Amino acid sequence: MTRLVWRPTALADREAIMDYIAQDNPAAAVDLDDDFEAKAELAREHPKLYRAGRMKGTREIVVRSNYVMVYRIEDAGDTVTMLRVLHAAQQWPKQENTKL
Repeated sequence: MTRLVWRPTALADREAIMDYIAQDNPAAAVDLDDDFEAKAELAREHPKLYRAGRMKGTREIVVRSNYVMVYRIEDAGDTVTMLRVLHAAQQWPKQENTKL
């Protein structure tokens, strides 16, 4: 069975997004977080389901129209690692930092 791992950076991204949205609409924040969790679970079950990422070796999940989760398949397919959770307006990848 494939493992799902959240990197600390991805968890911090997710928490910041939830905190921001919860200021105006706590229920919407919970709904979006549920969507993040559901999409990550689908990636765990079907690692190649989502599109190839902009950085080599990554894949990207569009979560609604404004959010993208970036992940990598590791350990010969035994692990799906969530690397970042980004707002679509954020530049990805950052030009000065092309390593994860």
